[in-house]
Amino acid sequence: MSCKTILVNLDIDGPVEPAIEAARDLAARLQATLIGLCAADARWPIVAADGGTLAVEVWQRERDEIKADFRKIHATFDRLTVGFGNTEWREVLDSPTRALAGVARVADLVVMRAASGAATGDSARAAAPSSVILQAGRPVLVMARGGKQILLNKVVITWKDTREARRALADAVPLLAVAGEVIVVTAAAVIEPWIRRGIADATAFLARHGIRARAETIKGSDESARLLEFIAASGADLVVSGAYGHSRLRQWVFGGVTRSLLDKTDINRFLSS
Repeated sequence: MSCKTILVNLDIDGPVEPAIEAARDLAARLQATLIGLCAADARWPIVAADGGTLAVEVWQRERDEIKADFRKIHATFDRLTVGFGNTEWREVLDSPTRALAGVARVADLVVMRAASGAATGDSARAAAPSSVILQAGRPVLVMARGGKQILLNKVVITWKDTREARRALADAVPLLAVAGEVIVVTAAAVIEPWIRRGIADATAFLARHGIRARAETIKGSDESARLLEFIAASGADLVVSGAYGHSRLRQWVFGGVTRSLLDKTDINRFLSS
């Protein structure tokens, strides 16, 4: 397992420098190609019935402004990655969420900022991490709010014997291989023997990839709360977790731990679905 390509999403309203610098430094550690992406959509204005011509003019003016912003952000990306190595640039006039989920096909890992947590305030100007995680088919690393780097001194993996957790564990191997300390933690009301076997198998899987990890089991009726308490007390630089959700009236609703992690904007989060 390796990470050869990192795609960093850059919201058009910025700031873009922290995301570029953090993704660049991570790509350097993993010896990966770095691709920068900026996407935004021109919204159709609301006008009176006889204002069709004016609407087109306003719409075209917004498209022109977006293209000008693309050029500025591209120049910033080039400036901050000069001499880095393999880089690419992409810009898309479309919904940022849809564009990011589509371009993710070229990458092993998506890096993005999300100052507002799971959702986004303006779907035409910023990608929503909740939707990207479920649509991209790639692991997504959501940076901490205000963060300028992605440290890997201590990584906590929230474990549950599910498809999503197994996927996240495997997807995170390239990052875990360069981490200083790795902890696999699970919480349950009763720590049954099968739970201990599952977490032991997870750490054994990592060991076969040269990653030394220790296991922690937490007993508690409120599993989500217990895990979040452990993460807060651990001083982790990064949390790795499966993303759990289900469809309700064509909208994705996340489970407790996943939603809480997405809204916990003070820490870097690595999620796979």
